[in-house]
Amino acid sequence: MTDTTPWTAPGVWRGLLLAARGVVGVTARLHVTGHVPAPLRRGPLILAANHISPVDPVVMMAACRTAGIAPRIMATGGVFRTPLLGSLMRASGQIRVDRRSATVARALDDAAAALRAGSVVLIYPEGRIGLDPGLWPERGKTGAARLALATGAPVIPVAQWGGHALMPYDAPPAANARALLRDLRRRPAVRVGFGTPVDLSGLTADVPGDAQRATDRIIDAITATLAPLRPGEPGRPHHHDPTRPADDSRTHRRP
Repeated sequence: MTDTTPWTAPGVWRGLLLAARGVVGVTARLHVTGHVPAPLRRGPLILAANHISPVDPVVMMAACRTAGIAPRIMATGGVFRTPLLGSLMRASGQIRVDRRSATVARALDDAAAALRAGSVVLIYPEGRIGLDPGLWPERGKTGAARLALATGAPVIPVAQWGGHALMPYDAPPAANARALLRDLRRRPAVRVGFGTPVDLSGLTADVPGDAQRATDRIIDAITATLAPLRPGEPGRPHHHDPTRPADDSRTHRRP
């Protein structure tokens, strides 16, 4: 990969990362384990995280602030269409993903350009909030792997646990408000772990099947990073969310 001047996070993004750390600190007890090696914190780097809750982006922002990283998040286009939040996302250099549209491929091009500019890019390889009955990482989409193989950027797996207890998967605003008040009282533990770089050696962008093989390695690495964060919960999570459907059609075989 060609050396370039690392991307510098705009002031608005640094402010949002700080605000996220404050919000998570008030509503939960955040525990961050592992670390990102100093040479990689400025990028180019891909952070590949599991997705278990609507509040995951805020939790990840708080954890990245703690770890000294300012990633550019690949976020669904619906967020960008929100008047105030959309303006903040554009101003802070986030990457828009319009799923199920003719322009969805543009997101990978934008992410590749961001990596070549020396950015840290955060991506959820599952492509959705996971519906695995045990909340283990689902079978991944190949986007993160294709980015890594095309750009040569290293991939660090990131696992998070506890966000699913902060806010329901699908609930009306009143229920979300009640959940927030409950969180303020009990401050549940939320854990984020940064793993070691995924070994993608022997895989290339132009060999058929290598993108899927790289994806499997990434999901395996996220799973291995997640396991220590949920001791005593190897099967179904202790917290039950009645609004979350269960779907085992994309269950990933755990090593």
